[in-house]
Amino acid sequence: MKVIRLREGRERSLLKQHPWVFESSIQRGGGDAGETVRVEAADGRFLAWGAFSPASAIRVRAWSFDEAERIDRAFFERRVLAAVAWRAGLGLQSDGQRLVHGEADGLPGLVVDRYGDTLCAQFGTAGVERWREVIADALLAATGCTRLYERSDASVRQLEGLPERTGWLRGEGPTELTITEHSWRLTLDLASGHKTGFYLDQRDNRARLAALVRQHGLKTVLNCYCYTGGFTVAALAGGAEHVTSVDSSGPALARVQAHVRLNGQPESASTVVEADANRFLRDSLAAGRRFDAIVLDPPKFAPTAAHAERAARAYKDINRLALQLLSPGGLLLTFSCSGGIPADLFHKIVAGAGIDARVDAAIVQRLEAAPDHAPTLFFPEGDYLKGLVLRRRLENQASSSSPPPKSA
Repeated sequence: MKVIRLREGRERSLLKQHPWVFESSIQRGGGDAGETVRVEAADGRFLAWGAFSPASAIRVRAWSFDEAERIDRAFFERRVLAAVAWRAGLGLQSDGQRLVHGEADGLPGLVVDRYGDTLCAQFGTAGVERWREVIADALLAATGCTRLYERSDASVRQLEGLPERTGWLRGEGPTELTITEHSWRLTLDLASGHKTGFYLDQRDNRARLAALVRQHGLKTVLNCYCYTGGFTVAALAGGAEHVTSVDSSGPALARVQAHVRLNGQPESASTVVEADANRFLRDSLAAGRRFDAIVLDPPKFAPTAAHAERAARAYKDINRLALQLLSPGGLLLTFSCSGGIPADLFHKIVAGAGIDARVDAAIVQRLEAAPDHAPTLFFPEGDYLKGLVLRRRLENQASSSSPPPKSA
């Protein structure tokens, strides 16, 4: 067994069961891509078993902190079975579910979603890549599924020195699927959809929007960065009279309209706009438009903390515009899926947007990813999705003591 010896004082994170070891923490040692290594403190104490990744800044990702553990086929079978069994107890209102959530399930770099009787997996790191066939077998055994599609095309594989790979790993068949979520039907394409085909992490937040629209009698809804329209379907299900869905992807917008028809909702109540969402917000404000509810669910502006400053400006700008577009008493559901933007910073960014917009709003609720995406206590980086439900106060502006808005 190859040994990785850490520099003096660099063992603290592993002692707290954080699974990452950075290149700068290593005094000596190495291994082949994905090879299991023994990680020791500077004094030789055992810390973890991990997968070595020679091309990545994260050189080791821990499999286990138990010295007696053996990283073999049985280990992966146990981990996969535990992850699947845990989701079975959540009572999720959908047959689209996250089954394996990387570090949160003790399988760093592995993401697996289930869509009905079909699985879709992303192998994102050298460790899970090395055990790919074993993991595939374990997934089918744990779920009873016979089809597994691979979407190992995320950008993280480049950082791991791994080529992109997509296609059927087990079984075959159509990649166009339909799932149920709450009382709705939604479609996806495993081969061409974002991530593994769909954003399952927003499942409960879509239901929350439907409930809020119903509770407050909201009539006009703007869904920005709408992708295939999950929030659009939810708003119409809640009783909205009209939803405007904005995205830069024409194929995604075509699926929005297909979802409206699939769920028996009036097509006349849904308008799709192929446009840059920021530009649409600006043009709508210039035109004097107002909406009773707005959803902002942008893509990842800050994948790491190094991108946080630039991302903060982008988040602030779109939230300022959205707050100005809200009717008094209207609701804003605003999200960040950026791992480099923690929840407290996101709150400060949105508060700054309110100051610039001279709009006061109450925080009705804080939102997060659905429970099948829950992070572990020891890996805060997994807590990536955060959101706020804001209700604009009935006054047109914040107090007169607020500073004037900044130029865009």
